[in-house]
Amino acid sequence: MIRLFAAALAAVSLTLPALAQDSDTASEPRVYESRGQVTVNGERIRYRAIAGETYLRDEDGNPTASIFSTTYIADGMTDPRTRPVAFVFNGGPGSASLWLHMGVFGPQRLVLPDVGDDGAAPYDVVENVYSILDVADLVFVDPVGTGWSRALGESSGDDFWGVNEDAESLAQFIRIWLSENQRWNSPKYLLGESYGTLRIGSLLNQLEGSFTDVAINGVALISTVLDFRYDDTSAGNDIGYVGLMPGFAATAWYHGKVDRSAWNNDLEAFLAAAREFAVEDYMPALMHGVTLPAEREAAVIADLSRFTGLSEDFLRRANMRVSLRHFQRELRRDEGLSVGRLDSRYTGVEVDGIGDSPETDPSFYGIDGSYTAAMLDYFGRSLGVDITEYYSTIGGVRGWNWDAGRTGNNNYINVAPWIARAMRQNSDLEVLVAQGYYDLATPFFAAELMFNQPGFVQDRVRFEYYESGHMMYIHHPSLEAVTQDVRELITD
Repeated sequence: MIRLFAAALAAVSLTLPALAQDSDTASEPRVYESRGQVTVNGERIRYRAIAGETYLRDEDGNPTASIFSTTYIADGMTDPRTRPVAFVFNGGPGSASLWLHMGVFGPQRLVLPDVGDDGAAPYDVVENVYSILDVADLVFVDPVGTGWSRALGESSGDDFWGVNEDAESLAQFIRIWLSENQRWNSPKYLLGESYGTLRIGSLLNQLEGSFTDVAINGVALISTVLDFRYDDTSAGNDIGYVGLMPGFAATAWYHGKVDRSAWNNDLEAFLAAAREFAVEDYMPALMHGVTLPAEREAAVIADLSRFTGLSEDFLRRANMRVSLRHFQRELRRDEGLSVGRLDSRYTGVEVDGIGDSPETDPSFYGIDGSYTAAMLDYFGRSLGVDITEYYSTIGGVRGWNWDAGRTGNNNYINVAPWIARAMRQNSDLEVLVAQGYYDLATPFFAAELMFNQPGFVQDRVRFEYYESGHMMYIHHPSLEAVTQDVRELITD
């Protein structure tokens, strides 16, 4: 089972302190208010910032959890019924929302070198002229077990750590926020990255479908994974190899391991051919298994080599089935390098030339220290948050319950039917699917295969692509593009 962003931690042995469970459930939520301003699209926007805790409660009114969030509400809102609000969260599961907060949508932005290590402090934080605060109020949400969010009273993390449990708690938070801020009749959007896209599917299942609907106007699925079959290469799941293959091709193109001249140096034409090969030739060959005729196998292997940059001998020995970790290590093995998982443009130096897996993900340690430092400095200096407890950036959640019920009670979680159902039952729900070509954690073609299935309202699904990876906003041209795409989702 893929663990998305948190999988980057698997190769690193870490013991993370657990978030303290608050036994004093009578204490009041901590809330810090401040004011700020930012220039977006040439407009100076003044706003109120509220960073603090919201208590979730059981039927008897007892606090069960504290959700920490950061809200930005622009001044001059004449009619809240026309002012959109966007709820923003990252993934993991087990990640706080700092990546989308400090990387792309918030009023301050961390600037990092593209395809380079973030090094050590001080880091460059600037006013974010690409924020979407000009078109929507923003609520960055940290689920229980992330950031400073925690279980309270007799509750434990296990009560909130699962596909359904997580969505139930966040649905409760959203309803509380809408009531406290009198925004039930505002246009509402959900913006999620990585597991956050799966969270959106589960949230739609919780929010829509009853007489107490929280009808959502639009969702932005950033680095999408909804149906794990399409990028999981567990034994017996050949469709996962098909979902990954065009991403391997994009990576081989970037690293100069394919003949670009054969496609007139046109990446889009090359990837269109890779998609066609994946469905028309590669997938049928895998389905044939050992009954595939030798001459057809040879032809498929030759084309697979031409697209992925891997040798025909390697592909033959792999039975045409190349897992992600094997691809990461094999593509540039002769140079002593591995390529990234979250962003395959990155490379890492390997200790030896014989391993079958990378030491770790070079695109993870390229951004590992900067976001936490920038976020906590911003909380303290700009927002006046004086909390000194441990802040769980990612990795503090353990024992996630992957049983999602009827659509997920199997080896492969699939929340896509919940999004499809919400689109059929909510005529205003628009879906933006934002994918980086060089993201091998949530591959673009896997998302395409999933959305090609029956049930979705296709004219309300829009795909956008970026020549970058999982966190496409690290790449400056992609940052500009993705913020504009989300802005159009909200304003069109």
